[in-house]
This record gives sequence, structure tokens and C-alpha cells, in this order.
Amino acid sequence: MNENSQQRARSWPYPRHSEFEAQLKKAAARWFAANHYPVSRRQPHVLDARKNWHRNIIIPEVAEYIGREIAERSERREGFALHRSVHYGLSSQALLFNLVGPLVICGDFEPLRMAFVEAALPWPDGPCSASFEFEDRSIFSEYQAQPTSIDLVITGANGASVFIESKFVEPEFGGCSVYSRGDCPGANPSRNFSSCYLHHIGRKYWVLMEKHGLIAGHVLTDSRCILASHYQFFRELMVALESGGMFVLLHDERSPTFRFRGPGGDYGLMPLLLQLLPAQVHRHIGIVSVQQVVEHINSSSRHPWISDFEAKYGLV
Repeated sequence: MNENSQQRARSWPYPRHSEFEAQLKKAAARWFAANHYPVSRRQPHVLDARKNWHRNIIIPEVAEYIGREIAERSERREGFALHRSVHYGLSSQALLFNLVGPLVICGDFEPLRMAFVEAALPWPDGPCSASFEFEDRSIFSEYQAQPTSIDLVITGANGASVFIESKFVEPEFGGCSVYSRGDCPGANPSRNFSSCYLHHIGRKYWVLMEKHGLIAGHVLTDSRCILASHYQFFRELMVALESGGMFVLLHDERSPTFRFRGPGGDYGLMPLLLQLLPAQVHRHIGIVSVQQVVEHINSSSRHPWISDFEAKYGLV
């Protein structure tokens, strides 16, 4: 890289994801050390074993609540997708448990509702209930292996639901494993669903894409399959649409990946994906930041644990 390129690199107006992640690893390592938790010898921001994931949860009552949910769903032969990386200090699932879990167990949704109001998003009417790791195999006919799972669903008294996906240091939405394994060239099957292996085996992804008007514009005309790289986003959006609800991304404002407000406007995956979707679908999609929720929890003065959350995730 010549001197001119180096100067230009330093003037890039958006943060580097690697720098963002490095900052969070240091904060997580400090928090684990302060609590005297055993960690990986080479990675002090990761707990020593996945079975100790509960040590990644700030409030013990939240970890106990999650443990009960896992056990009760197992008895009902239902799933609870506890991530393999939940013991990782930067786990987005653990972050959601730590940020929203305390609100759920005490029934205080007001800080989260106020964050939605700030983001100009609708909130379900009446008393609300919450459920982590929502799954419904029938939506896409996902009767084998792990079905589409959404991190959190908030449901109001009138049945209206908000489907929340938590992202933290992930560099993307999950892509299609058939494509990543090399079993699909990634060609667009929008005009011929039968050319998609997943459609061939009975998954209803493309059927519901068509039903909800998502096959339009670039999604229809691009030579590449939109699900190859953005499989998770579209599946979760369709779950929300099929359930008559709204899809909301919870993200960190410091990350350049999903939405970063820069000098040139919004930058990241969410602005890109919104450009690819028909305008009528936009009202079913929202974005809320961790920082917005933290601000309203702090303002409530009802949750003293939030200072520990800020320390754990490098917000102070």
C-alpha cells in the first residue's frame, strides 16, 4: 500500500469491524477476570467450557429462567436453540439474555417499549409476554434438523407480535449452507423454484417469498440467489410476515456491519437489504440499537444491574 493509499485508509469514515471486536474482547476478558471465572487459556474472553454458559449471564435468575425454559420445552419435545457459542463473551444470544432477560423475568417491558418509540416502531397493545428462541416448523415445512429460530418474540394482548433478532459481532446474516458447502452454484431460482435444492426437498421458502411479494426488483432479476448470502434475514422476515408481525433487528451502534450512521448516511447490511425489498414491506421491518435500550433502562432507575451490563460490553 503506497503512502496515498495509507492516508486514504486512515480517513475512511466508518469503523473497522476488527477494531470493534477487539475492543469488546478486552471488555469481556476484564469482566470474566473481575468475577474470577475460569476462561480459555488462549482466549480470555471465552469461558472455559460451554457447560458453564450461565457464568456469561449477569443475573443468576435469568440463567435459571433460561434453564427452566430449556427443560420445559424438552419435556414438550420442543426445541430451544441454545447457541454453541453461548459461553463466548461476545455471544449475541448471551447479550440478549443479559439485556432483555431481566426485563422479561420481572415483567417490565417499558424500557424496551420506549426504545421502540424512539426508533419510530409500533409496539404491541396491552400486557405483553415474551418467549426466547421462537420456532415453528410448520411455516416452512422444516420437519427435519434445526428449524428457523428467532431470538425473541414479544406478543401483545391482541396477538400482535414483534420478532427480534439479536446481532452483536457477527459479520453478516447467516447464508445458505447448501451454497456454502458447494452443493449449489448460487444461481437465482426466482423464475424456476425447482432449481433450488431446498424447494425440491419441500421447504416453502420460495413459495412464501412469492406470497409476500418479496420476489421483485433485484431479487427477481439478479443472476445470484438472494438467499445464498442473506438466507437467515429472509427466513426470519418471512416468519414475521407469515405470523402477521414485524421483524426487528437489535444491533450495536458501534459495529459497521448492520447499520452505522456515517457522514454519507446509513451504512451497512440493513440499508442494503431494504433497498432490495419492495417499499410495502419496509413497514414490517425495524432496527433498534442496544444503546437505545440501555439508555431507557438507565432512565427508568429500576434496574441497577445495567451498570454491570455496560462494563461487560464496553459501553463505559
